[in-house]
Amino acid sequence: MIKIKSVFKTFDGVKAVDNISMRIEKSEICVLIGPSGAGKSTLLKMINKMVIPDSGEIKINNKSVKDIRSYKLRRKIGYVIQGTGLFPHMTVSGNIKVVPKLLGWDKNKIKKRVGELLEIFKMEPGLYLDKYPHELSGGEAQRVGVARALAADPEILLMDEPFASLDPLTRKKLQSELIRIQKVLDKTIVFVTHDLEEAIKIASKTALLKNGKLIRYETPFDFLTNPDEFSEKFMGSSLLKLSGIKIKTILKPAFSVFYSENLKSFKSETQTWVVDQENKFMGYLNPDKNLRGENIKVLEKMVKNKDLFGINYNFSLKEALEIILKTGLDKLPIVDFSGVLIGEVKGLNILRIKNEFK
Repeated sequence: MIKIKSVFKTFDGVKAVDNISMRIEKSEICVLIGPSGAGKSTLLKMINKMVIPDSGEIKINNKSVKDIRSYKLRRKIGYVIQGTGLFPHMTVSGNIKVVPKLLGWDKNKIKKRVGELLEIFKMEPGLYLDKYPHELSGGEAQRVGVARALAADPEILLMDEPFASLDPLTRKKLQSELIRIQKVLDKTIVFVTHDLEEAIKIASKTALLKNGKLIRYETPFDFLTNPDEFSEKFMGSSLLKLSGIKIKTILKPAFSVFYSENLKSFKSETQTWVVDQENKFMGYLNPDKNLRGENIKVLEKMVKNKDLFGINYNFSLKEALEIILKTGLDKLPIVDFSGVLIGEVKGLNILRIKNEFK
């Protein structure tokens, strides 16, 4: 998809990018990390020709970006920056329409695309279409910024520290949202951040840069479990290392009951998950002998906890451990992106892995 070969860039005699070669495959989330001045943003901007390399070559789908006119290239690559860069005089709808209008899309196609994107980002069109940027929260504005970058359905999305100015809770939510959207839209994403935990959470590959050089380029798991001297400086506690391991690696089958069943023969020594007719997670039953009863339905005794909804297989073990500590449960229900129960993870298994890092 994106091939970077022997790329150099110097500013005022200082090498910002120093002989970097790497390949970013289709549908990957490649995260560029490293200290300030490492060359992350410079390398990112070379992909859409906002910065021209002194030497070397960048290819997209085997075609050199040198051979593509800048305006045509940029209309085919989404670009998101810190602070969104939304046009303040335009509504949400107006902002998202910008590139499709430049490409000459007809009005009906544009209207449909705007509606699709707002639905994907879980923003009710009736509430948001006519709002202006100053009427949005930071998280909402950032969602609109990403939606605008995706409006013309580009194959590639470039993101330059897009969540850096947001509060920690909003930032965490948008990181999860980005992973979900990438699964839905199947985009290739190149993402710049200073935050290692953010990189580990969202990346399929991490590229560690230092003084313009590419130090390591590998999966987050390999990065965390086989550190060298320099990358070790980016890591602190065992909790951070848990950020690099996804729930799906220790996922186990889960026992569940249907919400309309009766509790005549119910017996369990731990929490039992409750599902609806589509096998979507609804809540859980506690291991209580007093639950049994000929005429007592599961739904009558089911416990609902908002913290348990949406824990999907792409969560990290660190996130799972935080939820277990918050809820006090022995284990967690794991769902896919549509809410269907696909398994569970036990707190003891997470703690065992955590202790291995000590």
